[in-house]
Amino acid sequence: MAEKPVFAVHVTRAPSTAAAFAEARAILKARMPGGRASLAAVFATGHHGSGGDDMDVVSAEITALRKDLGHPTLVGCVGESVIGGEEELERGAGLTVWCAHLPGERIEPVRMQFGQISEDAYAFTGWPESVPPESERPAMVLIGDPFTFPADELLKQLNLRSPFLPIIGGMASGGMERGESRLFLDDAVHENGAVGVLLSGPIEVRSVVSQGCRPVGKLFVVTKAEENVIEELGGKPAYQQMTDMLGELPADEQRLVRRSLHVGRVISENREKFGHGDFLVRNVVGVDKDSGTIAISDYVRRGTSIQFHVRDARSADADLKQLLAREKREIVPRSAAGALLFSCNGRGSRLFETPHHDIGAVRGELGKIAVGGFFAAGEIGPVGGKNFLHGFTASVALFCAGGGAAKAAAG
Repeated sequence: MAEKPVFAVHVTRAPSTAAAFAEARAILKARMPGGRASLAAVFATGHHGSGGDDMDVVSAEITALRKDLGHPTLVGCVGESVIGGEEELERGAGLTVWCAHLPGERIEPVRMQFGQISEDAYAFTGWPESVPPESERPAMVLIGDPFTFPADELLKQLNLRSPFLPIIGGMASGGMERGESRLFLDDAVHENGAVGVLLSGPIEVRSVVSQGCRPVGKLFVVTKAEENVIEELGGKPAYQQMTDMLGELPADEQRLVRRSLHVGRVISENREKFGHGDFLVRNVVGVDKDSGTIAISDYVRRGTSIQFHVRDARSADADLKQLLAREKREIVPRSAAGALLFSCNGRGSRLFETPHHDIGAVRGELGKIAVGGFFAAGEIGPVGGKNFLHGFTASVALFCAGGGAAKAAAG
């Protein structure tokens, strides 16, 4: 019988860095077959690594963790808040250690940077020399520094170079300015660029990306635009179309539009109807009543179909649960026992009244799988078959195995 993958996670509020890691090492080593893992992820709050001597302690503890678990490939970061087991630890010290035994899976650590390569040229360095073919089901988990790594530009390039490669992850949220981020890759700690793992083999890594919005009004076609400014929709001034749409909505939706208005841009126009996964949602960043224009946080082309969207707790809850339920139907009869969850730091208690919302939704829909993650300053994941950098999103990397049940454990 083929060896089954095993996943485990441990989350702790222990304020002592040494005690928190010791607790995680002991518990996770006992849960891995032979005490050995293939892949590990560490997410720590700033209480465990804001810099200086504290970071030296974290680095030493990560080295000890890898040694105890058989030197798995390890990725992670310091985040504003962490996620693990059944909890979202939004206040105080928190440490999440997630690990997996993945028989037969090929795992390549990735360390990328963006910088000047000549007098007038900038480029990304560190991308793997080759990406496994689509038949080997490659996927990447990527964590970047928001101050030094333009993830959105990388994703645009990779959508052209490797369109079959899903990239899931988030931007580190543990620093307030350049030089304060902490990214983990194996035994090293980095302050810039990005870290990740390229996976391929028998384990399928699927993605669930919930942008937390729902459409309102009707679909429009952009008939005039310049860069990120929409000038006309359906041959009329964009602002006029927006206000006409607003007047047709019920009072409760009008209030949502005034408080939280977004634009969903259709990713692929080759269908008659559009639903979940068909829109890339972007913020409305300004309106100009005099010129009749609407500015959004993305470039838009003439001929693009768009629909206005709103976001609130109810919409975000329904969107995530609907996508997870659909994913559950898709993966049958395969099993999922592990997931990495990257939630926007604008979600959690800032959006939902119910605590531990996103991790509760994942485990509620998919079963008591081992989930680890953090609250990110930008989330990475595919929508409509293309990878994007998002905001206010929950992005999930779901590890699926065929041929029987995988094992999961949460601590």
